[in-house]
Amino acid sequence: MAEIVRMPKLSDTMTDGVIAKWHKKVGDKVKSGDLLADIETDKATMEFESFQDGVLLHIGVSEKGTVPVDSIIAILGKEGEDITSLLSGASAGADVNPTKETKTLTSSEVEKSSVSTSLVAGSATAISAGVEVVRMPKLSDTMTDGVVAKWHKKVGDKVKSGDLLADIETDKATMEFESFQDGVLLHQGIAEGGSAAVDSVLAILGKGGEDVAAILATLSSRGGKTQSVASTGSATIGSSGAENKVVEALETTIIKSTTSTQNTDARIKASPLAKALAKEKGIDLSKVHGSAENGRITKADIENYKPSSSTASSKATSSIALGTESYHDEPVSQMRKTIARRLLESTNGAPSFVLNIEVDMDNAIAARNTINAIPDTKISFNDMVIKACAAALRKHPKVNTSWLGDKIRTYSHIHIGMAVAVDDGLLVPVIRFADQKSFTQISAEAKDLGKRAKEKKLQPSDWEGNTFTVSNLGMFGIESFTSIINSPESCILSVGAIRQVPVVKNGAVVPGNTMMLTLACDHRTVDGATGAAFLQTLKTFIENPVTMLA
Repeated sequence: MAEIVRMPKLSDTMTDGVIAKWHKKVGDKVKSGDLLADIETDKATMEFESFQDGVLLHIGVSEKGTVPVDSIIAILGKEGEDITSLLSGASAGADVNPTKETKTLTSSEVEKSSVSTSLVAGSATAISAGVEVVRMPKLSDTMTDGVVAKWHKKVGDKVKSGDLLADIETDKATMEFESFQDGVLLHQGIAEGGSAAVDSVLAILGKGGEDVAAILATLSSRGGKTQSVASTGSATIGSSGAENKVVEALETTIIKSTTSTQNTDARIKASPLAKALAKEKGIDLSKVHGSAENGRITKADIENYKPSSSTASSKATSSIALGTESYHDEPVSQMRKTIARRLLESTNGAPSFVLNIEVDMDNAIAARNTINAIPDTKISFNDMVIKACAAALRKHPKVNTSWLGDKIRTYSHIHIGMAVAVDDGLLVPVIRFADQKSFTQISAEAKDLGKRAKEKKLQPSDWEGNTFTVSNLGMFGIESFTSIINSPESCILSVGAIRQVPVVKNGAVVPGNTMMLTLACDHRTVDGATGAAFLQTLKTFIENPVTMLA
């Protein structure tokens, strides 16, 4: 009997998934455990295996297609099995195959977009057959808008199913977006470099000669998101000048590209991961030799790339002349937009206060030296702080909490988030059950998570579920600072540098080593006395590391 395969929920925040690659095609035999597809979320690409034997009878999502969790992505069964009833049942119910961002709208799909059912009922006149309204896809669970990094087709071009239509930048990555039908590109809703909300009109495809003005007018009157349309990229194929004026009137918000773009005919072939890595490292893909089939650039090519001496010398000679005023504007990345939004929500939504305490680090330094003298063992002061925080949270459970609006959640487990700086922003991988782990276990895990965070190889399970966060800038010589609470957590600890200062011991001034700790607290869950008691316990553990082992 045929089995429906649905888009899995690969993390607790995942609402949509992208099929990065199919490893099987329709008609292939599939065994339980075989790799079926690569599924991309907003932060990682994961392999998805089959859980049954059979033949792949139907693929519901083309490569690069994005669909909500629980949508049909494939059907497995016996060779030649009739799956008409399954497909028709899906089309009639809530599980409409929302595979393709560019397929003809049906009444059930219209309810899921912002276009009313009456639009389709009158589509014979308003939107003719063969016209596809392509909307800005939701490519990650945190994505609220997307940027068209590059258009690969221009108005009037013929488009085939599978052709690359545009590159779309989200808060986490830049992804290739393909067409799912043949036709002519009638209208571009967003200029290169322009940003628009999810579900806004990205493009319109048709047979050629359709009345684009009427289509846009219908979408606008029915509540479709046409406000983020760029007049610079629109045209009506075969329409009159008057119709073009209607189009311009409808396009009330003009989005202009703030950066110059290279307009080359030859498309650089590179994997999405290679493109993201090249952007992170500031590498020009046109200067990289691809080692894969047809010269496609892979992640390994980017990692092994070494700039030529001419490139290095050109950078050295591009200095600004003395006495010249100059500046440049750089568009805000989607990751930076998300960070800004989340931090603003935290600062505006959580009434916070800050507590500071100075810690004597002499015993911690001695303990670390003793531990690191053991062969093949290496721990950092940050590892010791994480362990001390976990031990202190066990004694002060009110700090290990979250504000959930109508209730306060107190966690029995202790998962410490470890802030890691990456080129585009900040990631917080999690050390789970930190109170149950030794210094060396925490050290090994922290090194691994930090390395994978910088390489963008973290999986959802690596960054979800932290109950408390530690942010350390001591390695940069920062003596003290205040971090913004990582909502919905109650507290975040900021760790400063260890300083050699004169201290008073036994009535005498002697050389000593101290470190400043700053605790930011959400006052809705943690009172001043509660935060102070936690810091006192934390100070005791750090100043006497052996007590953490008791």
